[in-house]
Amino acid sequence: MSNRTRFPKVFWVANSVEILERFAYYGIFMGFGMYMKSLGFDRDQLGNVQQWFLFISYFIPVFSGAFADKFGFKKVLIISYLAYIPSILFLTQFKTYQGIAFTMLSIGFAAGIFKPLISGTVRLSSDSTNKTLGFGIFYMMVNIGASVGPIVFGKMRGYSWDDAFKIAAAAIAVMFIITLALYKEPLKEKSNVSIGKKIAEIFTTVTDLRFAIFLLILGLFFWLPFWGFFNIIPSYVNDHIDTVKLFEGIRNLFGDWFARLLAREESGIWKINGEAIAHTGWIILVLQYFVSRIFEKRKAIPSFMFGLAILSLGAFCIGYSIKLAPAMVIFGIFIFAIGEMITSPRIQEYITWIAPKEKAGLYMGANFLGTCVGALLSGQYTKLFGKFENAGTPEYIWYIMAVHCLLAIVAIWLFFWFAGSFSEQAE
Repeated sequence: MSNRTRFPKVFWVANSVEILERFAYYGIFMGFGMYMKSLGFDRDQLGNVQQWFLFISYFIPVFSGAFADKFGFKKVLIISYLAYIPSILFLTQFKTYQGIAFTMLSIGFAAGIFKPLISGTVRLSSDSTNKTLGFGIFYMMVNIGASVGPIVFGKMRGYSWDDAFKIAAAAIAVMFIITLALYKEPLKEKSNVSIGKKIAEIFTTVTDLRFAIFLLILGLFFWLPFWGFFNIIPSYVNDHIDTVKLFEGIRNLFGDWFARLLAREESGIWKINGEAIAHTGWIILVLQYFVSRIFEKRKAIPSFMFGLAILSLGAFCIGYSIKLAPAMVIFGIFIFAIGEMITSPRIQEYITWIAPKEKAGLYMGANFLGTCVGALLSGQYTKLFGKFENAGTPEYIWYIMAVHCLLAIVAIWLFFWFAGSFSEQAE
């Protein structure tokens, strides 16, 4: 597009700090199951911490965006950093269950403050000529950070968990410096609406009983297995897949340097780090554009239901990999990522299109509430995973997840059968 508006400096500053924040956030979260196991905690304890961590991470944005609108994005960003840095460093000091739980909740709180501010900056620093490109760049930055973080942390934990956490805190400190020196408040219209009223407006959207039930179904049948996947996949790969054979397979395909990048050495034996491959960021980074192009002309809900079937297939392949071949776990993660690329963008797009134009932002804020339902219950997957581990059948958790995703298709179909479809708004 020859007349596309150039992005202002704040756009690039915001995307730079997004990479670093996702680096720290996913570096900690994806390896957290192995960390708690190294300290002797069980899966029930891990599940409790995970579910509250995720809940706070996705509930706080319901409020923090309103505060940023009122007091300024830069001020609220700095507040998030001041909460983030000491919270991460507490992980190097607190080794009791209560201490770790408190620390992770603090990290989730800081992440929740931060979460809507960069996407908000991207929105305010783009216009009709460059908004699609702008959010594409933003999404790419998210996945770069989310992919590199677990790789670096996987390497570092081979030396010291505390050093890994210090790197995360250092990344946030760099964000603090960049923001202080370079971040300029994006231009936006001043609103006279109070913070309390803005937050109340978000919650009033769920007084529409049909919409509230729809969000609840999404929370129970989509977001719950979705978060369950990220809770358990690193530990499953690390503890139950032959990571020595996996290292050899990756080395044969991609070379020794690449395999070692994803691995650690123990007593002279190289093993793939579970968190280094057990996420979808690197796949989304490469394929999201192509998947989006394939499904952009198709209806949202049928596409979403098809994506759920793909998620189910991916979960099944991950479970069956324990019997077939270690490399199949990568194939299963790849398939699950395809399902994620279909489902997550389409359902969020759908919610914006069923909202009245003047309430699109409010409906997306309410969408966080559905996300929070799944997050708050996601620890149950971790706890069930622990029970299957104790029974010697850890792969069963993936068959449960596969069925859960198929039940989501049934639940959504029944909802529209009985409640009718929502009317999508015109352009």
